[in-house]
Amino acid sequence: MHKLLGVFALGVLWFGGGCSLTPSVDELPPMPPAAPEPIPEPEAGTAGLANGMAEPEPTAIAEPADQDQDLWARLREGYGLPRVDNPRVEEQRVFYTRHPVYFTRVTTRAERYLKFIVDETEARHMPTELALLPVVESAFDPFAYSHGRAAGPWQFIPSTGQHFGLRQDWWYDGRRDIIASTRAALTYLEQLADRFDGDWLLALASYNAGAGTILRAQKRNEAAGKPTDFWSLDLPTETTAYVPKLLAVADIVRNPKQYGVALHPITDVPYFISVDTGGQLDLTQAARLAEVPMEELYLLNPGFNRWATAPAGPHRLLVPADKADRFKAGLASLPAGQRMRWQRYTIARGDNLQSIARRHRTKVQVLREINHLKGNTIIAGKTLLIPQSARGSAAPAGDGAKPRGRRLAHKVDSGDTLWDLARHYQVSVRDLAQWNDLDPKDPLRVGQTLQVWSGNESGDQGQRSEMVRQVRYSVRHGDSLYTIANRFNVSVNDIRSWNNTLSKRRYLRPGDRVTLFVDIRDAP
Repeated sequence: MHKLLGVFALGVLWFGGGCSLTPSVDELPPMPPAAPEPIPEPEAGTAGLANGMAEPEPTAIAEPADQDQDLWARLREGYGLPRVDNPRVEEQRVFYTRHPVYFTRVTTRAERYLKFIVDETEARHMPTELALLPVVESAFDPFAYSHGRAAGPWQFIPSTGQHFGLRQDWWYDGRRDIIASTRAALTYLEQLADRFDGDWLLALASYNAGAGTILRAQKRNEAAGKPTDFWSLDLPTETTAYVPKLLAVADIVRNPKQYGVALHPITDVPYFISVDTGGQLDLTQAARLAEVPMEELYLLNPGFNRWATAPAGPHRLLVPADKADRFKAGLASLPAGQRMRWQRYTIARGDNLQSIARRHRTKVQVLREINHLKGNTIIAGKTLLIPQSARGSAAPAGDGAKPRGRRLAHKVDSGDTLWDLARHYQVSVRDLAQWNDLDPKDPLRVGQTLQVWSGNESGDQGQRSEMVRQVRYSVRHGDSLYTIANRFNVSVNDIRSWNNTLSKRRYLRPGDRVTLFVDIRDAP
């Protein structure tokens, strides 16, 4: 289903005569979807997201009493894509209808976001089928992450996200921000539709494969005297299926009973309200003020990488609509000193910013920004401010409150990795590293003894600490373990431990499939 991103540099088409530092829509690279093929359903209550986090049911909202309150009915009324009788569409319809429970689960997940997306689509006078594109792109998983480094519900790769103003840094990734990514995706689709004279099927194909790919295919057909519509073009395999997938999803939503599919009921009322926070805010405090579970707050605000909103913004939080007034009142009465927790660290001889950042699970750049440092020079005896979660997840190993639960000792065996052990003991990779004064990417030594706190209640566990996505990467010409590790911000030793066959071979071969476990908060 996935297609590796091509190198989009020298082969890019340039239009309009001169070179520009800002690429045109024709030059933007493809954005492959990360949505998995429908798979056997997990046991009830165990559905999870790409980040490994248990997925709570959406906040209960009464089922629509009539058509006027049914979001699905409103969505159907705004359909504007052509209805096509094509074997490729039928093939995708059959594919989806063979997995009706999967379809119900995806539409349940969509409940948090679909009302907002439909509103945005209608406000731009776009076909409302486009509001269903995240079904194809990410299965409405806001934490979805692909082997091509595409992230979020709309699957923006880093460069295209930056082109459309989606900031990506240590604190925040706009590609996962529901509001920002939706508006960016619709803007991109509008530009593509304009580029192809209002042909939405070509615009959708371009969203997947890149406009340059579609334009080149059209030129080939023109030269051969063939039609240049979507169905007549010779396109990559993934793209030839991509547009039919959306058309198939739209057909099923149009008449779910005909296809034996039950859509999760969604009322045409706002699920969330955006609240201005007025500055940086600890998300644990926010959840307490709104009286919502942390998991719900993160599902509504998946763009935040850490335990707090980003210091550079956006200074807003999405909260369930019925909790908004309570949250606003609590935020207004919250003392300024309780919005964030800070630790004052006294610099010791031999310290440097890198060692301090590593010890406190943060970045050198973050320490520079918070402490207004122009360079890396620090002076022993001076103090640094270090951000710290209200739940203590940022505390360095050996500092702060002792972890709760039962202390265990694990002796490292051959093949053990922090990720595997964290999954085994149901703790976070970062907690496990912190308890043993390790960096999450440090290799383990056979015979090494690790401390594990079973049943701990660390804040990092509650704050998406399992935002780890399994990625199957296909090796390309010029790849090495080092370049792949650098690309996904993991270590070479990790890659070897996740892929036992690699230790038996000296070189990678193009086409080899490499399994990676990527923390999407730290991946580029």
